[in-house]
Amino acid sequence: MSERDGSSFVWFLAGLGLGGLVGVLYAPRAGSETREELRARAEQGTEYVRTRAREAREQASGWVDKGRDVVNQQKDQFRAAYEAGRQAYQEATTETVPTKGV
Repeated sequence: MSERDGSSFVWFLAGLGLGGLVGVLYAPRAGSETREELRARAEQGTEYVRTRAREAREQASGWVDKGRDVVNQQKDQFRAAYEAGRQAYQEATTETVPTKGV
C-alpha cells in the first residue's frame, strides 16, 4: 500500500511540474508584465487587509466603550440599591428598638 501512495505522490509532482511549464509557455503576458500585475495585486491586498484591520479595531473599540458604559451603569445601579437597602435596614432597626422603662 505504501508503494502506491509514493507512486501517487510522484505522479502528483510530475503533473504539478508539467502544469507549471505549460502555464509559463502559454502565459498571456511577458514576465515583467506578470510580475508588475502580481505586485500591484499584492499591494491592493495589503491595503485591503490594513483597511479591514483598522475597521475591526474601531469596531472593537466601540464595543469596549459600550461594555464599559454598561458596567458603569450596572455599578451605579448596584451602589444605589445597596445604599437604599442599607438605609432601609437602618431605619427598620432604629424603629423597632424597644424603649426601656415603659
